[in-house]
Amino acid sequence: MALHFLVETAGGAAVGDVVTLTGAEAKHAAVVRRLRVGEAVTVGDGRGVWLTGVAEEVSPSRVEVRVQERAESPAPSPRVVLVQALAKGDRDELAVQAACELGVDEIVPWQAGRSISRWEGPKAAKGRERWATIVREAAKQAHRAWVPEVAPVESTAQLAARAAQQRVLLLDPTAPGRLSDLEPDGRDLVLVVGPEGGISAEELERLTAAGAERVLLGDTVLRTSTAGPAAIAVLSVALGRW
Repeated sequence: MALHFLVETAGGAAVGDVVTLTGAEAKHAAVVRRLRVGEAVTVGDGRGVWLTGVAEEVSPSRVEVRVQERAESPAPSPRVVLVQALAKGDRDELAVQAACELGVDEIVPWQAGRSISRWEGPKAAKGRERWATIVREAAKQAHRAWVPEVAPVESTAQLAARAAQQRVLLLDPTAPGRLSDLEPDGRDLVLVVGPEGGISAEELERLTAAGAERVLLGDTVLRTSTAGPAAIAVLSVALGRW
């Protein structure tokens, strides 16, 4: 499979044009991936445009790709959104990376009541930027035409507002119905994954009162780093993506 790179300005390129990679992207192509002149590559803008071309110039500071084909992928619909509770260590980051590889369309950091990690003040912006970097790299690895967005961190009150307007699914090991039995109705699917201690009873009550649905993923209790990706896999089958 051809190497894939992201260039935000690639969306304006046509067949026959040259797309230039610079900075970290060029260095990664030339030094890490050892791209060679004449090798086939793909380039995307992260917003659906997909270019296929051949490397004409390769150096650690500059890579030029001659476009041979151009395609555009429509935005996924309905969308799958992961609301991932902040977690200690790198568990939330592992969830974000895997979720992106598996096809999630948006990621929302959640400051849950039981989250040990706290995103407050400048740390909120830095945390979001860190997640966006993880998502970008995972999207490149997975050869995705659309790079998922990372939203600002949300509170439980903001999630409750979502539940009043969107189809919000709470992953809950005590839920009566299974996620695998879910019937999509055309609305976006918003998966909510709690932190290590789980979603609190107060949060469950508040979110379900706002319209969220409790769903059971399986007979075992998964870590916060694996629950979201596992649920996305189930929904990918239900939506006919897989």
